[in-house]
Amino acid sequence: MKLDVLALDGVFDTGLSTVLDVFTTANELAAMLQLDVPPFQATVVGVRKRVRTAQGLAVPIARAVGTAPADWLVVPALGCKMPETLEPALSRADVRDACTALRASSESARLAAACIGTFVLAEAGLLDHHKATTTWWLATMFRQRYPAVQLEDSRMLVSSGHRVTAGAALSHVDMALWLVRQVSPELATLVARYLIVDSRPSQSAYVISDHLSHSDPLVERFERWARGRLADGFSLDEAALAAGASKRTLARRMQQVLGKSPLSYVQDLRVERAVHLLKTSDKSLEQIAGMVGYADGVTLRTLLRQRLGRGVREMRLEA
Repeated sequence: MKLDVLALDGVFDTGLSTVLDVFTTANELAAMLQLDVPPFQATVVGVRKRVRTAQGLAVPIARAVGTAPADWLVVPALGCKMPETLEPALSRADVRDACTALRASSESARLAAACIGTFVLAEAGLLDHHKATTTWWLATMFRQRYPAVQLEDSRMLVSSGHRVTAGAALSHVDMALWLVRQVSPELATLVARYLIVDSRPSQSAYVISDHLSHSDPLVERFERWARGRLADGFSLDEAALAAGASKRTLARRMQQVLGKSPLSYVQDLRVERAVHLLKTSDKSLEQIAGMVGYADGVTLRTLLRQRLGRGVREMRLEA
């Protein structure tokens, strides 16, 4: 498999290195174990001859992006973690040139991106009308900037057509392992074991809900009101009154900012609170269920497993 890995100025060091390390490890293990798997030929490409990482390290660019055939064109993240640095980065000349090159290459190569790299694909218009995921704490910005993308930001990996996107930061590992798995599931499992990487299908266990809500005043007011009433039943009428908006406006704004309904967000807050109590208190699951608005521990246990998946393995979910 031929893979072009696009390095833009200020590329996220860990993302770029992780992607390359996964492919190198796959090649080493395939040779050592004499697996009948074609090698992964990963080439670092760019739109400028000189590129430095976010930490200031020089990146050797083998050739310009799109100048040779590749099976996959992989876009690691830029080292921008917040909107105030990401917005100007997306307007840079080299990023615009990269978007042009990506559009031209999308006719022949499949596309993969992780973390902030998903913004570059979206900026090029290559995720329009496709399902995708992105960095969880920038999901609000992504949703507002690229409304044509069908964002599923709770997921760690999303495959749609000839595109695959991955969530935050170390999801670069998940993305690279997914690419290895397309060639050999056995080899991907071996690489994951050697690198000690667990399966992480969801980002939900890592999301800090109030961080997301603070991007919009109306949503923040609703979040403050909801946090103070997690043990009570949910009323959309009361929520809208407390937030100072109509029910329709509140629901629309929640969908625009967080991609979910007011009730779904309250459930997220309840899960977040329950997880905190499970980790930091000696209260039973039944007691915690009552504290976060559920009638019994069975309902809470089911919700925790649905929303957090394997991330609940170390919690006290005994009956």
